Amino acid sequence: MSDWPYEPGQISVRRVKGGDGRTKIQLRVDLGLLQMETDGRPDGQRPEGCDSYLAYFEELLERHRRTHGGEDGFGIDEKHCELLRAEAVQYYYRYLSEFVLEDYDAVVRDTARNLRVLDLCAKFAQEEADRYAMEQYRPYIIMMNSRARAQMLLKDKRPRAARKIIESALRSLKEYYTRFGQEDLYGSSSEVSALETLLKEIDEGIPPDPLDHLKRKLADAIEHERYEEAARLRDAIRAAAGDEQDAT
Repeated sequence: MSDWPYEPGQISVRRVKGGDGRTKIQLRVDLGLLQMETDGRPDGQRPEGCDSYLAYFEELLERHRRTHGGEDGFGIDEKHCELLRAEAVQYYYRYLSEFVLEDYDAVVRDTARNLRVLDLCAKFAQEEADRYAMEQYRPYIIMMNSRARAQMLLKDKRPRAARKIIESALRSLKEYYTRFGQEDLYGSSSEVSALETLLKEIDEGIPPDPLDHLKRKLADAIEHERYEEAARLRDAIRAAAGDEQDAT
Protein backbone atom coordinates (compact mmCIF):
# COMPACT_ATOMS: atom_id res chain seq x y z
CA MET A 1 0.00 0.00 0.00
CA SER A 2 2.81 2.44 0.85
CA ASP A 3 4.32 1.83 -2.59
CA TRP A 4 1.00 2.55 -4.29
CA PRO A 5 -0.37 5.85 -2.95
CA TYR A 6 -3.94 6.92 -3.58
CA GLU A 7 -4.21 9.83 -6.03
CA PRO A 8 -7.50 11.77 -5.85
CA GLY A 9 -9.17 12.11 -9.23
CA GLN A 10 -7.12 9.28 -10.76
CA ILE A 11 -8.28 5.73 -11.47
CA SER A 12 -5.32 3.61 -10.40
CA VAL A 13 -5.52 -0.04 -11.41
CA ARG A 14 -3.08 -2.93 -11.66
CA ARG A 15 -2.99 -6.66 -12.28
CA VAL A 16 -1.40 -8.93 -9.69
CA LYS A 17 -0.84 -12.65 -9.27
CA GLY A 18 -2.99 -14.08 -6.50
CA GLY A 19 -1.97 -16.72 -3.99
CA ASP A 20 -3.99 -19.22 -6.04
CA GLY A 21 -1.82 -18.48 -9.07
CA ARG A 22 -4.58 -16.66 -10.94
CA THR A 23 -4.45 -13.05 -12.12
CA LYS A 24 -6.44 -10.54 -10.05
CA ILE A 25 -7.37 -6.91 -10.66
CA GLN A 26 -6.70 -4.36 -7.94
CA LEU A 27 -8.31 -0.92 -7.85
CA ARG A 28 -6.78 1.65 -5.48
CA VAL A 29 -9.37 3.56 -3.45
CA ASP A 30 -8.95 6.16 -0.71
CA LEU A 31 -9.33 3.70 2.18
CA GLY A 32 -7.35 0.83 0.67
CA LEU A 33 -7.94 -1.28 -2.42
CA LEU A 34 -10.49 -3.51 -4.07
CA GLN A 35 -9.28 -6.87 -5.36
CA MET A 36 -11.38 -8.60 -7.98
CA GLU A 37 -11.41 -11.83 -9.90
CA THR A 38 -11.05 -11.42 -13.66
CA ASP A 39 -13.79 -13.96 -14.46
CA GLY A 40 -17.11 -14.83 -12.89
CA ARG A 41 -18.36 -12.71 -10.04
CA PRO A 42 -15.72 -10.15 -9.01
CA ASP A 43 -15.70 -11.28 -5.36
CA GLY A 44 -15.33 -14.93 -6.38
CA GLN A 45 -18.61 -15.99 -4.72
CA ARG A 46 -21.14 -18.34 -6.32
CA PRO A 47 -24.59 -17.42 -4.96
CA GLU A 48 -27.09 -20.28 -5.10
CA GLY A 49 -24.36 -22.34 -6.82
CA CYS A 50 -24.37 -20.07 -9.88
CA ASP A 51 -21.83 -17.66 -11.36
CA SER A 52 -23.90 -14.74 -10.08
CA TYR A 53 -27.36 -13.76 -8.87
CA LEU A 54 -28.09 -12.66 -12.42
CA ALA A 55 -27.24 -16.12 -13.74
CA TYR A 56 -29.39 -17.65 -10.99
CA PHE A 57 -32.46 -15.59 -11.87
CA GLU A 58 -31.97 -16.07 -15.59
CA GLU A 59 -31.96 -19.80 -14.91
CA LEU A 60 -35.12 -19.52 -12.79
CA LEU A 61 -36.78 -17.52 -15.54
CA GLU A 62 -35.91 -20.14 -18.14
CA ARG A 63 -37.32 -22.89 -15.91
CA HIS A 64 -40.49 -20.85 -15.45
CA ARG A 65 -40.87 -20.47 -19.21
CA ARG A 66 -40.48 -24.20 -19.75
CA THR A 67 -42.88 -25.10 -16.95
CA HIS A 68 -45.58 -22.49 -17.59
CA GLY A 69 -45.15 -21.90 -21.30
CA GLY A 70 -44.35 -18.22 -20.81
CA GLU A 71 -43.25 -15.48 -18.43
CA ASP A 72 -46.57 -14.71 -16.77
CA GLY A 73 -46.35 -15.06 -13.01
CA PHE A 74 -42.59 -14.72 -12.78
CA GLY A 75 -41.31 -12.01 -10.42
CA ILE A 76 -38.33 -10.89 -8.37
CA ASP A 77 -38.98 -9.64 -4.85
CA GLU A 78 -37.53 -6.56 -3.18
CA LYS A 79 -34.78 -8.43 -1.32
CA HIS A 80 -33.43 -10.11 -4.42
CA CYS A 81 -33.59 -6.91 -6.47
CA GLU A 82 -31.37 -5.35 -3.81
CA LEU A 83 -28.93 -8.26 -4.11
CA LEU A 84 -28.87 -7.86 -7.90
CA ARG A 85 -28.11 -4.15 -7.54
CA ALA A 86 -25.30 -4.78 -5.06
CA GLU A 87 -23.84 -7.38 -7.38
CA ALA A 88 -24.02 -4.97 -10.33
CA VAL A 89 -21.86 -2.49 -8.38
CA GLN A 90 -19.11 -5.12 -8.20
CA TYR A 91 -19.20 -5.50 -11.97
CA TYR A 92 -19.17 -1.71 -12.35
CA TYR A 93 -15.86 -1.47 -10.46
CA ARG A 94 -14.44 -4.26 -12.56
CA TYR A 95 -15.44 -2.91 -15.97
CA LEU A 96 -14.16 0.53 -14.97
CA SER A 97 -10.83 -1.09 -14.09
CA GLU A 98 -10.84 -3.16 -17.27
CA PHE A 99 -11.33 -0.03 -19.35
CA VAL A 100 -8.28 1.61 -17.77
CA LEU A 101 -6.32 -1.59 -18.45
CA GLU A 102 -7.59 -1.51 -22.06
CA ASP A 103 -9.12 -4.97 -21.72
CA TYR A 104 -12.00 -3.98 -23.98
CA ASP A 105 -13.33 -7.51 -24.51
CA ALA A 106 -13.88 -7.78 -20.75
CA VAL A 107 -15.50 -4.33 -20.63
CA VAL A 108 -17.99 -5.39 -23.31
CA ARG A 109 -18.71 -8.61 -21.42
CA ASP A 110 -19.32 -6.93 -18.05
CA THR A 111 -21.28 -3.92 -19.35
CA ALA A 112 -23.52 -6.18 -21.45
CA ARG A 113 -24.05 -8.26 -18.34
CA ASN A 114 -25.12 -5.24 -16.28
CA LEU A 115 -27.51 -4.16 -19.03
CA ARG A 116 -29.15 -7.57 -18.67
CA VAL A 117 -29.61 -6.87 -14.96
CA LEU A 118 -31.39 -3.60 -15.77
CA ASP A 119 -33.62 -5.34 -18.30
CA LEU A 120 -34.43 -8.18 -15.91
CA CYS A 121 -35.40 -5.87 -13.04
CA ALA A 122 -37.29 -3.48 -15.31
CA LYS A 123 -39.45 -6.35 -16.52
CA PHE A 124 -39.84 -8.64 -13.52
CA ALA A 125 -39.33 -6.65 -10.29
CA GLN A 126 -42.44 -6.94 -8.14
CA GLU A 127 -42.09 -3.45 -6.69
CA GLU A 128 -42.34 -0.45 -9.01
CA ALA A 129 -39.42 1.29 -7.28
CA ASP A 130 -37.18 -1.70 -8.04
CA ARG A 131 -38.14 -1.61 -11.70
CA TYR A 132 -36.68 1.88 -12.08
CA ALA A 133 -33.96 1.95 -9.39
CA MET A 134 -31.13 1.16 -11.82
CA GLU A 135 -32.44 2.87 -14.95
CA GLN A 136 -30.49 6.04 -14.15
CA TYR A 137 -27.28 4.10 -14.88
CA ARG A 138 -28.32 2.85 -18.33
CA PRO A 139 -26.81 5.81 -20.27
CA TYR A 140 -23.44 5.33 -18.58
CA ILE A 141 -23.40 1.58 -19.20
CA ILE A 142 -24.39 2.05 -22.85
CA MET A 143 -21.63 4.64 -23.23
CA MET A 144 -18.95 2.40 -21.72
CA ASN A 145 -20.08 -0.61 -23.75
CA SER A 146 -20.02 1.28 -27.04
CA ARG A 147 -16.68 2.96 -26.30
CA ALA A 148 -15.10 -0.42 -25.61
CA ARG A 149 -16.56 -1.95 -28.77
CA ALA A 150 -15.40 1.03 -30.81
CA GLN A 151 -11.88 0.83 -29.37
CA MET A 152 -11.66 -2.83 -30.36
CA LEU A 153 -12.61 -1.93 -33.93
CA LEU A 154 -10.16 0.97 -34.01
CA LYS A 155 -7.38 -1.39 -32.94
CA ASP A 156 -8.34 -3.57 -35.92
CA LYS A 157 -8.13 -0.45 -38.14
CA ARG A 158 -11.88 -0.44 -38.84
CA PRO A 159 -12.83 3.18 -38.09
CA ARG A 160 -16.02 3.17 -40.16
CA ALA A 161 -17.36 0.18 -38.23
CA ALA A 162 -16.38 1.94 -34.98
CA ARG A 163 -18.29 5.00 -36.15
CA LYS A 164 -21.45 2.94 -36.66
CA ILE A 165 -21.17 1.60 -33.09
CA ILE A 166 -21.02 5.14 -31.67
CA GLU A 167 -23.86 6.39 -33.86
CA SER A 168 -26.02 3.46 -32.72
CA ALA A 169 -25.22 4.22 -29.08
CA LEU A 170 -26.20 7.87 -29.53
CA ARG A 171 -29.53 6.77 -31.03
CA SER A 172 -30.06 4.47 -28.03
CA LEU A 173 -29.40 7.35 -25.64
CA LYS A 174 -31.83 9.60 -27.49
CA GLU A 175 -34.47 6.86 -27.30
CA TYR A 176 -33.75 6.47 -23.57
CA TYR A 177 -34.29 10.16 -22.76
CA THR A 178 -37.36 10.28 -25.00
CA ARG A 179 -38.86 7.24 -23.27
CA PHE A 180 -38.63 9.00 -19.92
CA GLY A 181 -39.82 12.34 -21.27
CA GLN A 182 -36.42 13.96 -20.72
CA GLU A 183 -35.47 14.92 -24.27
CA ASP A 184 -33.93 18.17 -23.02
CA LEU A 185 -31.33 16.21 -21.02
CA TYR A 186 -29.86 14.60 -24.14
CA GLY A 187 -27.88 17.70 -25.10
CA SER A 188 -26.40 18.12 -21.61
CA SER A 189 -25.65 14.44 -21.00
CA SER A 190 -22.00 13.73 -20.15
CA GLU A 191 -22.38 10.31 -21.79
CA VAL A 192 -23.56 11.91 -25.04
CA SER A 193 -20.68 14.40 -24.87
CA ALA A 194 -18.13 11.59 -24.41
CA LEU A 195 -19.51 9.67 -27.38
CA GLU A 196 -19.65 12.74 -29.61
CA THR A 197 -16.03 13.52 -28.73
CA LEU A 198 -15.00 9.98 -29.69
CA LEU A 199 -17.05 10.25 -32.88
CA LYS A 200 -15.16 13.42 -33.84
CA GLU A 201 -11.83 11.71 -33.17
CA ILE A 202 -12.87 8.76 -35.33
CA ASP A 203 -13.95 11.06 -38.17
CA GLU A 204 -10.63 12.90 -38.07
CA GLY A 205 -8.82 9.60 -38.52
CA ILE A 206 -10.93 8.30 -41.42
CA PRO A 207 -9.27 8.95 -44.80
CA PRO A 208 -11.48 10.70 -47.37
CA ASP A 209 -13.56 8.46 -49.61
CA PRO A 210 -12.39 8.90 -53.25
CA LEU A 211 -15.87 8.03 -54.54
CA ASP A 212 -17.50 10.73 -52.40
CA HIS A 213 -14.92 13.22 -53.69
CA LEU A 214 -15.78 12.35 -57.31
CA LYS A 215 -19.51 12.69 -56.60
CA ARG A 216 -18.99 16.15 -55.10
CA LYS A 217 -16.97 17.20 -58.15
CA LEU A 218 -19.72 15.85 -60.43
CA ALA A 219 -22.40 17.83 -58.60
CA ASP A 220 -20.29 20.98 -58.94
CA ALA A 221 -19.69 20.37 -62.66
CA ILE A 222 -23.41 19.91 -63.31
CA GLU A 223 -24.31 22.97 -61.26
CA HIS A 224 -21.91 25.10 -63.34
CA GLU A 225 -22.87 23.43 -66.65
CA ARG A 226 -19.46 21.90 -67.33
CA TYR A 227 -21.01 18.97 -69.13
CA GLU A 228 -17.91 17.45 -70.70
CA GLU A 229 -16.23 17.36 -67.32
CA ALA A 230 -19.43 15.90 -65.84
CA ALA A 231 -19.39 13.10 -68.43
CA ARG A 232 -15.79 12.23 -67.58
CA LEU A 233 -16.61 12.27 -63.89
CA ARG A 234 -19.58 9.93 -64.42
CA ASP A 235 -17.27 7.46 -66.17
CA ALA A 236 -14.76 7.74 -63.34
CA ILE A 237 -17.50 7.14 -60.75
CA ARG A 238 -18.75 4.04 -62.60
CA ALA A 239 -15.20 2.70 -62.76
CA ALA A 240 -14.55 3.42 -59.08
CA ALA A 241 -17.86 1.86 -58.05
CA GLY A 242 -17.01 -1.23 -60.09
CA ASP A 243 -13.63 -1.51 -58.38
CA GLU A 244 -15.31 -1.30 -54.95
CA GLN A 245 -17.81 -3.99 -55.95
CA ASP A 246 -15.00 -6.26 -57.14
CA ALA A 247 -13.15 -5.70 -53.88
CA THR A 248 -16.16 -6.82 -51.84
